[in-house]
Amino acid sequence: MTGQPMRGEYLSRSAAETREYARRFASGLGPGDVVCLTGQLGAGKTEFMRGIAEVCGCDEQLSSPTFSLMNIYEGVLRGRPVELHHFDLYRLESEKELDAAGFDDYLSGPFLSVVEWGDRFASLDRRYTCRVTLEITGDEQRKIVIS
Repeated sequence: MTGQPMRGEYLSRSAAETREYARRFASGLGPGDVVCLTGQLGAGKTEFMRGIAEVCGCDEQLSSPTFSLMNIYEGVLRGRPVELHHFDLYRLESEKELDAAGFDDYLSGPFLSVVEWGDRFASLDRRYTCRVTLEITGDEQRKIVIS
């Protein structure tokens, strides 16, 4: 972990506010950090990821990895090049599929990694440096818990 990402509970009232919380959070991240993003469908995980990508200057490259396991983006964080790995484990069913994809190798390098649906596999818990949980609390309102 390079910086000190913010921690705590926050209330977001819009997608733009969710991205702002993500930008503030991401300003404390660095290569080697592995972030677990959790929350039900529609909770704002992709909006949060969009905010992280904005801080790295690679938001224009961002696409949802829902139909692929991973996307890799090239960016810059605090003036230094960074490779941002964006994973989506929603469609994976087993640890065997993770192993076959070489998932662990992608988490072991000097990359900034964000794993959506990372809570689907308990064996990964030890790999995460931070956990962000988004919860729907109203039509546009979300509770964001960063630990």
